[in-house]
Amino acid sequence: MTIIRETKDLLETFMSDESGLSAVEYGLLAAGIAIGLWTAISGIGTDLSSIFNGVKGNLDSAKPAG
Repeated sequence: MTIIRETKDLLETFMSDESGLSAVEYGLLAAGIAIGLWTAISGIGTDLSSIFNGVKGNLDSAKPAG
């Protein structure tokens, strides 16, 4: 009977312990921020690529002075 009581006490203690919950919440928050940054940076990278390609095309078609 004492093993059953000790097991029950251990399970009750384990279920009421919330100390690791903060780490999980911070991990989810960090993952959300990382996904948001990835999305924003990917869009900016595509826009910059098209801008630089346009500038390159303009420079290639420009006549040299002289």
